[in-house]
Amino acid sequence: MARLALSTALKRYPSTEALLSGKLSSPDFDFEFHEIEPIHDAFKPMARERRFDVSEMAIFTFLQAYQYKKPLVLLPVVLASRFQHGCIVYNTDFHAEMTPAMLPGKKVGVRAYTQTTGAWVRDILAREHGLDLESVQWVIFEDAHLAEYREPSFVTRAPAGAKLLPMLMSGQIDAAILGNDLPDDPRIRPVIPNAATAGRAWHDATGLIPINHMLVVKSDLLRFRPELVGEIYDLFRRSKDMAGPSPGGVDMKPLGFEAVAPSLDLAIRLAHEQQIISRRFSVEELFAESRAVLGGAI
Repeated sequence: MARLALSTALKRYPSTEALLSGKLSSPDFDFEFHEIEPIHDAFKPMARERRFDVSEMAIFTFLQAYQYKKPLVLLPVVLASRFQHGCIVYNTDFHAEMTPAMLPGKKVGVRAYTQTTGAWVRDILAREHGLDLESVQWVIFEDAHLAEYREPSFVTRAPAGAKLLPMLMSGQIDAAILGNDLPDDPRIRPVIPNAATAGRAWHDATGLIPINHMLVVKSDLLRFRPELVGEIYDLFRRSKDMAGPSPGGVDMKPLGFEAVAPSLDLAIRLAHEQQIISRRFSVEELFAESRAVLGGAI
C-alpha cells in the first residue's frame, strides 16, 4: 500500500526548516510540500477549494472561512507574526511629512481590505492614534480570499491593472500598507513615529503578538484520520524547537491553545470591529474541533 501523502502549502521559516528539509518526518505519512511564493497566493485556493490537506493561512482569511462554514480546522500553531507599526509608509517625494493625524481624507492603498497586515495597521491607527478609519479613502487592489465577502462602503477599488507600490511611488496614493514587499528605498518612510520600537512597547505592555498566519487542515483529515492531526501538531512543535529561541526574546510563533488564545482573541475582536466578520467568535468555538482531537493539555 502506498504511503499517505498530505498536500501541504508552507513557507520556509526557521521554525519550519526541519520539516521542509526532511530532517523531521513521520513514520505514517509524507508531507507533499508546495512552497508557494508569495505564500498568500495559497490562501484563496485553500479557502475556496480546499486545495491542500494542510496549509498555512492568514488568520483573517480563516476567520472569514469559518464564518462562511468552509470545512477547515484551525490548529493552535502560529507560523508568522510581526510587529506592524512600520508597515504603513509614505513617499517623501510627494509628502515632506506624514503622520497618523494627517491621514483623514488621504488615499491609503492596501492589497486587500481583509489583508491581515492591513487589519493590524488599521487597529494600531485607531487604537493608538485615534484615527476614524472611515475618514480615510482605502484603496484596494485585490478581492478578499472568500468570494462571499463584500467590502465596506468606504473602501474603493484601484483602476484595473494598477499596482500598489507603483501607485505609491508615482504619488497616486498618499500612503500604503506593505508587508514583506516593503521596498528598501530612502524615500519610503513610516507614517507611525518611532515605528521600530512602538511594536515592542505594545507587546511589553500587553503580552500579545499580532498574528499573521496559522496552520489549518481540511475537516476531512480530522474526521477520518484524527490521529494524524496530533502527529502533524507534534511535528510542527518539534520543528519550532529545533529552530531555537526567537530573536529579541519574544515568542512570535506560539504553539498551544493557552499560548495562542489571548492574541487570537484580539484578532477576532478587531476583525469584527473592522467589518471583516459579522460576528465576534469566541476562541473556544474556533478551537473546538482541534481541541477535541489534540486534548486540553496542548
